[in-house]
Amino acid sequence: MITWIRIGLIFAILTVVTLVLLPFQLLALRYDWPLRRRLPRWWHRIACSVLGIRIRIHGRLESRRPLMLAANHASWKDILVLGAIADVAFIAKAEVADWPIFGLLAKWQKSVFVVREQKRRTGEQVNEVAERLAASEIIVLFPEGTTSDGNRLLEVKTSLFGAASAAVPASPEGVVYVQPVSIAYTGIYGMPMGRYHRPIAAWPGDVELVPHLMGILKTGALEVDVDFGEAVEFRAETNRKLAGATVVERLRTQLRQRLYPRAG
Repeated sequence: MITWIRIGLIFAILTVVTLVLLPFQLLALRYDWPLRRRLPRWWHRIACSVLGIRIRIHGRLESRRPLMLAANHASWKDILVLGAIADVAFIAKAEVADWPIFGLLAKWQKSVFVVREQKRRTGEQVNEVAERLAASEIIVLFPEGTTSDGNRLLEVKTSLFGAASAAVPASPEGVVYVQPVSIAYTGIYGMPMGRYHRPIAAWPGDVELVPHLMGILKTGALEVDVDFGEAVEFRAETNRKLAGATVVERLRTQLRQRLYPRAG
């Protein structure tokens, strides 16, 4: 009974907060006010708080711009976590736009929706990301392209870093920074979370959303470690493939060290 009361309170709080902030966000989107970048961070912080997600930050967000963040992707909660830390926008696959609730939230945050299967649209999508980067927006890329079980980094295509290279000409200093950011779910109810329990926090693609969402709402005590690594510079003369591989290797190392500290 107490659990269902708590779930009801979570929905009530998030509904009220959304209704209060939404009119301002819609106006900010319409007139492209800087406020549109800050309001989502407030919403994400409140959402993490009421859901019981405790965030521990290691390292620092790169202060130089333009900046792209490359993060591993275990769950929809990754968006809440990163959105609570900084004023960011996300690159999302096109089908997310049609998801109930999550699709609307993604649109209100002005996410960039990409259709990876349609190569003829790749240039258009890359240009949009490049323009947003050049405008000093922090863009988050999940290079795995899908969610994992939270225990490892899946295969990554370095071609997805093309937007960083495309934004170089528009950068005042001729450089775009790509910073690896690892997101590791490490605790539950104050206890360490092992590899066999981590799927409680993760949301692999073959798991239905509603049962998973209800499980998270009932849990209400997750701990997540976010590590900001050393940024990689993308310049006009940079080999995109090698630079992208460096980002991925740093991201993989950060995640492995956080999840399996004794193995390192």
